[in-house]
Amino acid sequence: MTNRELSRQDCAVTVLGGPTAVIDIGGLRLVSDPTFDEPGPHGYLTKTAGPAVDENALGSVDVVLVSHDQHPDNLDERGRAFAVAAPLVLAGPLSAARLGERAVGLAPWTSHPVPRPDGRGDLTVLAVPAVHGPEDGERDADGNVNCEVTGFVLSGQGLPTLYISGDNASIRTVAEVSRRVPDIGAALLHAGAARVPAKFDGRPLSMDSRRAAAAAAVLDADVVVLAHYDGWTHFSEGRADLELAFHEAGLSSLLRSAPHGSWVALRP
Repeated sequence: MTNRELSRQDCAVTVLGGPTAVIDIGGLRLVSDPTFDEPGPHGYLTKTAGPAVDENALGSVDVVLVSHDQHPDNLDERGRAFAVAAPLVLAGPLSAARLGERAVGLAPWTSHPVPRPDGRGDLTVLAVPAVHGPEDGERDADGNVNCEVTGFVLSGQGLPTLYISGDNASIRTVAEVSRRVPDIGAALLHAGAARVPAKFDGRPLSMDSRRAAAAAAVLDADVVVLAHYDGWTHFSEGRADLELAFHEAGLSSLLRSAPHGSWVALRP
């Protein structure tokens, strides 16, 4: 982990490790699913690596996106403190209710405008569905598999449209997003085939590598960045598995690989 200040970019994303990413777009800085705790046990999950960049090196952050707040691999103790201190948190309605007065809850297919400092209107943040496990998994009282999880689509004038999957394992859901938002240019996909033996017979709770490649094909995005595949013991597939799946699908040219903490342009 480094405390060096993370430079500002025009239109780019960097993955810090696990699900955590920093997105500079439209003059704004957003952070998705902040996890900044040191490695070690977190209840029934175990973290094996800290972030590439410390939260203190992120400078001024405009928005924190939280796909879900109930699992420590997506929002740990330091990540939660970071989120509630941010000017604006966007999350699903149930998560937002637990994340303080600056959190805005977005139901699927509702959006929130964020004014852009570059003077070109708003960055629109659209909440989209996510299924945190198998399609036939038992659903809770709110109709969610595992728990409420929210994906996001970022869009605005002159910007590539970016899909952030959150912990979604459903290709059907990706297809619905692609149908409703047909101009997605870049995708940040949570992969890793997360598995917990006690849940859904150990079936994946996030995309496995083949489903990540299939999602990229369905979205027809020009740029694909991968997250949520390392740093925790319950991620069962890593970078090599993902690269192989994209190669076998003939989609390697879409992948943008960079060390954690290094920037990837969101335009091809």
